[in-house]
Amino acid sequence: MLDPELAPHIRLNVANSLNEDVFTGDLTAQLLPPALISNAQVITRQHGVLCGTQWFDECFRMQSPDCAIDWLAKDGDWITPGQLLCEIRGKAQALLTAERSALNLLQTLSATATRTKRYVDAVAGLDVKIMDTRKTLPGLRHAQKYAVRMGGGHNQRAGLFDGILIKENHIVAAGGIRPVLEHAFRLATPGISVQIEVESLAQLDEALLAGAKLVLLDNFGLAELRAAVRHTAGRAELEASGGITLDKLREVALTGVNRISIGALTKDIEALDLSMRITS
Repeated sequence: MLDPELAPHIRLNVANSLNEDVFTGDLTAQLLPPALISNAQVITRQHGVLCGTQWFDECFRMQSPDCAIDWLAKDGDWITPGQLLCEIRGKAQALLTAERSALNLLQTLSATATRTKRYVDAVAGLDVKIMDTRKTLPGLRHAQKYAVRMGGGHNQRAGLFDGILIKENHIVAAGGIRPVLEHAFRLATPGISVQIEVESLAQLDEALLAGAKLVLLDNFGLAELRAAVRHTAGRAELEASGGITLDKLREVALTGVNRISIGALTKDIEALDLSMRITS
């Protein structure tokens, strides 16, 4: 059973992936008898966080609803090299046709969750949230944001439709920080957040005076971040962003910012090494 909130996105992701791979038909799978039933196993060759089991399952079930998949680990679990993740039984043609799409999605989402966990672990014990961004792989926005949650991170807005983030170009085009914020507050309905990006302590002060409650500090150095936290004194949530690497993450967190957004959680990932083998 698919998660009701994720189900439309899972079905779309899977349909697109299968269509891209299978298109008019799997020529190689036709070498096998249509009625042949086979068993398969999936193992991991790397440490990581498992994520994407629903996408994986749907790939096989779209090919053959009778496929049976028994998971020995669940999304969010830490997995280790050689670990058996799941066992699959179904028509051999369906198993081999769905294999690449299923593994692609599972490897990509596991990689996203794994990277997120590394960032979350780096700030363990500190009162700060690791946030994702909209820098996601094309077509996988909701899937990767789910993976970020499985890794212990937090989601920003899903897209342009469910939150307002005022960036430098918006400020310039609208005529300044105060007018653009005033317009944003009028436009925002309940549940819609309003965040503004600033590039200096002077802009931060202007934003605070205009009523900003969520401020993104773009490419601030450590000293500037500490000064921003002191000056804000709890009047707004502060988010650090811009080129923050894993080795510098804890230093940034120790400045006292509330949130740190990391584009690398979703855009600079390397697929986890997973493998499926037919066993009989």
